[in-house]
Order: sequence, then structure tokens, then C-alpha cells
Amino acid sequence: MSRNIIFGITSRLLMIVAAALTLLSVVSVAVDPAKFWLASILGLCFVPLALLNLFLLLWAIKRRSKSFVIPLVALVPTALFLGLYVRLPFSEGDERKPLETESLKIMSYNVGRFMLAGENDSLDTKQECMDSILRFVAEQQPDIVCFQEFYLKHGQSVRRVLPKELRGYKAEYYFFTTSYGQCGNLTLSRLKAVGKGKIKFDESANLALYTDYEAHNRKFRVYNCHFESYNISFTGILRSLTKTETDIFSETGEKMKRSITMRPSQVAQVLADIESCPIESFVCGDFNDNPVSYTYYRMTRGRRDAFMDAGHGFGATYSLLWPMLRIDYVLYPDRYRAVSYEVPRIDLSDHYPVITEISL
Repeated sequence: MSRNIIFGITSRLLMIVAAALTLLSVVSVAVDPAKFWLASILGLCFVPLALLNLFLLLWAIKRRSKSFVIPLVALVPTALFLGLYVRLPFSEGDERKPLETESLKIMSYNVGRFMLAGENDSLDTKQECMDSILRFVAEQQPDIVCFQEFYLKHGQSVRRVLPKELRGYKAEYYFFTTSYGQCGNLTLSRLKAVGKGKIKFDESANLALYTDYEAHNRKFRVYNCHFESYNISFTGILRSLTKTETDIFSETGEKMKRSITMRPSQVAQVLADIESCPIESFVCGDFNDNPVSYTYYRMTRGRRDAFMDAGHGFGATYSLLWPMLRIDYVLYPDRYRAVSYEVPRIDLSDHYPVITEISL
């Protein structure tokens, strides 16, 4: 068998496998990861798989090969999902409604326990990282702030750490206490709170915090969610490549499986609470899942995504592997519209904040 024939068969086989995996990644949004967790891995790989098919398409066209049809077939449905990651100037929903007097400015921000201190040259301590983040919030002046992984040392209180610019904000929070301090969800707001509660997830340090507000002659609930984290150490994976920690890959696989299989039940708990809630609901937070996922598919049913209404460019919110991972969201009732949306790329956490203004 000649080298050209072998090369042709191999290249077509690669195209078929890449196309099949891409189509499966799209279908994975409807597959419950608790029943088949590997489907979520395909969803996570949606962007690199799409890029691989694009490369194979261009390569086949350049070679004038009829096999260009294979990646093309995969890319047709893929194009319908790309808008979940990047919004172009002509994207549907790019037209803005005039900003009405009744609006709500919301920020969602996973501050990562202020662990970026030490990695950022301008930050020496977690306290400095916290102070920088809180000053940023004061500059933005949102009506509601949903923090995830907010960390306090033993003996610290939320009220004492807030700068004077945020003294007018009321705080609702739930922290898990550990040997190194307190960590959990914190919601700040200048609005009048008329109710509150929490949804604790089984065998997890993650949770959803909810607060009921009254503003603009409306009552509504804001969920501050932090679904199960992967807890993956990228530095540990790098160390394993040098063979100093050879078992890191198996550990990483187990962590990913645990996280993926736990999130569906957490999502179900939040959705059950939303369904029983007599008032409209906004859902914010770190879902730890990208838009091509079962989590996103379930959470956005009946709700709008602020990025889809008002986003520009890449919507990635996780600094590592940017721009592939958009895992932080602000969702809201279908009858409202976001009139602005931004993800400032500030190096104060491994996540970027999501800031949106919603016309009510």
C-alpha cells in the first residue's frame, strides 16, 4: 500500500472521529451527567473540537480533497452554538433597548478565596487582594453583588472588612468554617431585603444563597449560586509532566468525575426552589460549567442570559485557558432585557467579574 493511500485513509479517519466527537459534544447538553459523566467532558471540549474541525476543513479545501464535506457537516450545527461563547456586532440580540429609569445593575464575581495574592506582583497578601476587589466594586456601584468563594480569616466579620464606600450595602451570607478560616457566598445590595435563605448541597462546601428584594414596585429573588467545583490543580498537572507526581492524572480524573456527577442534583435543588418561589427570580454565580453543558441547558430554560442579550466579543470568565471557558453567569426572567454587559479582565482572581445592567 502506497504512502499516499495510507495518508489519505488516516486523514479521513481523523476527520470522521473529530466530526463525531463534535456532534456528540453538542448532543451532550441533553444528557444527564449523573448517568453518563463522560458526556460533560465532550461539552467542555466543544471549542477545541470546533477549532479542530475548522482547521481540517481549511486543510481539505487547500488540498482540494472531497473529504472537506466531513468537517463541514460537523461545523454546521456547531455554528449555532458559537454565539454562546462570542458575540459579534451583527449577532442577534445586539440591538439595545433604550435604558429605562427602572433598571438593575448586577455583578457576579468568584473571588477565589483571594488566592491570587502572591501570583499578582502588586498583591502581597489576601487582605490586599480583598481590598482591591472591594474598591473595584465601590467604583462600579452595582445594585447587587454576588460573591462566591469569599474568604475571611478567623475573627474577621463582613461588616468590618467593607470599605466606607460600601457601608450602605446590606450583606447576606453563609460561610463554611474550616481550620484556615471562613469561606462561602456573600450577597451585597443597596436594595431592601424582605426575605433570605440558603440551599446547602449534600457532601459539598458549595451552596446557593438566595435573597428576596423589593425595588421599583417589584419583588424578586436573587440566587447566588456556586455549583460543584472541579478542584483541579493545573500546577499539579504540570508537575506530573515532569514525572514528579505520576498519579496526578488519575486524581484529576476522579475529581472531575465527582464534580460532574454532583452538579445535576445541585441544579435540581435550585430549580425546585425556583419553581416553588412565588416571585420572579434572577440566577447569578459560578456554575463551573460552560454553555454547552447540561447545567447551562437546564438553568437557562425560561430565563435569558445577559451575555446573549448585551455581550460583545468573547464572554470567557475564567482566566485560565481563556477564551474557551465561560462559566459565570447572570440569568433573568424572559420579559426583561440586558442593556449592557462586560467582563473586565482584571487580575484579582482566577475568575473575571460579570457586570450587567438589566432594564426592568
